[in-house]
Amino acid sequence: MRALPALPLLCLLAACGPMSVQRAEEVCAERARLAEAPRGTIGVGAGKGGMVSDLELTVTSDYLMGRDPSALFDACVYQKSGQPPTRPFYSR
Repeated sequence: MRALPALPLLCLLAACGPMSVQRAEEVCAERARLAEAPRGTIGVGAGKGGMVSDLELTVTSDYLMGRDPSALFDACVYQKSGQPPTRPFYSR
């Protein structure tokens, strides 16, 4: 039966379709927030073994390139959903 091997391919292609505008806005809002400024956490503590520290910093290429977060958000939502955002990035 030759139709059976094509079934997994069709399932994969269906998963590549556009997502809902609401889901695209959630995903793209995070990307736009990271384009505004780097994000990170710093942790310092002390224990029996001495001082402990932790640093995590996220810097994206969008931030380094100076891309406008609002324009980035609009383009990202349109690319992922095929529709414009329901509200501007800065009103979120």
